[in-house]
Amino acid sequence: MTSATSFLFGTVVPAMVTPFNDEGQLDTDSAQKLAEHLVNEGADGIVVTGTTGEISTLTDDENVRMFSAVKEAVGDRATIIAGTGTNDTAHSIELSRRAEQAGADGLLLVTPYYNKPNQAGIRAHFETVASATDLPMMVYDIPGRSVMPIHSETIIALAQHPNIVALKDAKADYQSTTRVLAETDLLVYSGDDGLTLPLMAAGAVGVVSVTAHVATAGYRRLVDAMHAQDLSTARAVHFELDPIQRAVMSHVQGAVAAKTILHWQGILPNSVVRLPLTQATEAEQAVIRADLQEGGVTV
Repeated sequence: MTSATSFLFGTVVPAMVTPFNDEGQLDTDSAQKLAEHLVNEGADGIVVTGTTGEISTLTDDENVRMFSAVKEAVGDRATIIAGTGTNDTAHSIELSRRAEQAGADGLLLVTPYYNKPNQAGIRAHFETVASATDLPMMVYDIPGRSVMPIHSETIIALAQHPNIVALKDAKADYQSTTRVLAETDLLVYSGDDGLTLPLMAAGAVGVVSVTAHVATAGYRRLVDAMHAQDLSTARAVHFELDPIQRAVMSHVQGAVAAKTILHWQGILPNSVVRLPLTQATEAEQAVIRADLQEGGVTV
């Protein structure tokens, strides 16, 4: 079996938040400290300015500053995957090229949202961007945000492109993912924290995770156990992580929850998010704390 540390994008990949200062401006110093913390805890890849990184409210210059800052902080200790997907193919190409110049190791491209392209348009979008740089690409399938799913036939066709090498699967369609795993060599990552174990049982290589901000070491244990075919250990860790996953993913948007908890832990100086996101209310904070307490996380 392939070593869990040998995969191109890593296997425990936090979808990292983008820190801001109290005035809502980009805080690259805190971003670098957070990236170093995540790697020290067991991350071997980091998605920078993905959905949880609030890409939709960042300028292109801010995105590029984040790519450079995180790459500078962690060097070769983790793969830096730049979130460069938009609903505009030309814009995605421009941002992807700038990510390559900034030193990113790979790209994460989400399905074009809002436009509602058909499968031919979705395929053409990904292939056009993938041909615009030399970086390897992870396709991000999340119909809950993009509306349009990427059909398994489309993913299988995309896998023929030499630069399209991975899939972040957040579709919660096990049958579709099974077919992709059976018929392609794509590196498949769970994009749903709670589905990491079952997706890895079918052949996924790891997880791109929001909850990994809080439980990086736990996901490292789970992923390594699955690669070692130690289902008993993996199942035990899966159950341990469940209340922590609920804390991060069930009550407020993931970036809001992750920043709130990281601030409680003293890892971030604040929990500032950009509108239209808002910080967690007192009631939301209370249920987040309760889930964390159940999961053994002290804040």
